[in-house]
Amino acid sequence: MCVVKDETGQTTIESKVATRREAIESFVRGLGGRVRIAFEEGSQAQWLYELLRPISERVIVCDPRKIATKGNKDDQRDAERICELLRLNALQPVYHDHADQKLKELVRCYEALVDDSLRVMLRIRAIYRSRAISVKARSAYHPLRRAEWLEQITDGGGRFRAEQLYIQLDHLLELRRRARTMVLRQACNQRAYRLLRTVPGIGPLRAAEIIAIIGDPHRFRTKRQLWAYAGLGVITRSSGEWVPDSGTGRIRRSSRPPLTRGLNRNFNRPLKKIFKMAAHDVTGRPGELDQSYERMIARGMRPEMAYLTLARKIAAIVLAVWKKGASFDSRLIAQSV
Repeated sequence: MCVVKDETGQTTIESKVATRREAIESFVRGLGGRVRIAFEEGSQAQWLYELLRPISERVIVCDPRKIATKGNKDDQRDAERICELLRLNALQPVYHDHADQKLKELVRCYEALVDDSLRVMLRIRAIYRSRAISVKARSAYHPLRRAEWLEQITDGGGRFRAEQLYIQLDHLLELRRRARTMVLRQACNQRAYRLLRTVPGIGPLRAAEIIAIIGDPHRFRTKRQLWAYAGLGVITRSSGEWVPDSGTGRIRRSSRPPLTRGLNRNFNRPLKKIFKMAAHDVTGRPGELDQSYERMIARGMRPEMAYLTLARKIAAIVLAVWKKGASFDSRLIAQSV
């Protein structure tokens, strides 16, 4: 559903346009003049963004969760609401770019294969657990140990099911290895790839994933924007920030610190996983980040909070290294938090 309004807010066109390149281009070109376009983030948002950007003055992809809705929700009302907000310049855009799309697609393919292979492994484990067979090691998935594990399943149906899952797992692991090779081969073309690999805890695959997810480091003005995007931003709530002074009667700022309410919930989950796993990997290895972790534990900080602090440090270091175009320097650790 497409709605077109003029500068005064009057609706000039309401039309249904087929989701085809030719139909969309013909509709937009037929409007003439300066055209600004807005639509919601979705599975076709990147395709629409690349299609409409060359033939319009401005294209905004907005976050539907940040648009207040009133009354019933349908395509026509949504289009009218977005069109009006676009006219008032009240839409908050979602970041879209023309970065290495091939690397983005390869990383998405690899992550999907990782999820699928993990799902199959859990199904295999569930077969053994349903028969009171304890599975505490990865030997149940190893090709040379599968025969002895299958012998513990006495019923024919359960054994056949496990055999088919093993075949499925072998195919997924092979596809996963091929996808990983393609990701690393494509990431080598990026200059940032060599820089990010110098950061502790950021290996070849994580560096490639960070480049594919973030795209441009300058989209984050400071490290705090990156923390929020990666789900590492601490949410604070303050009530009664200004209170009257008992002596003078004047209004002053309360000395009571704001209360924390955990981490932000709207975030990029793959990116948060990367930084959290990197924080776990740097602990136990000689280095300044491990020493920083030990000092936090010695001060009485809980291990999970220490890991969170390390993840924030690594995220800040990644952003600084990428923006400056220089390799990792240990002095960045003191500036990261």
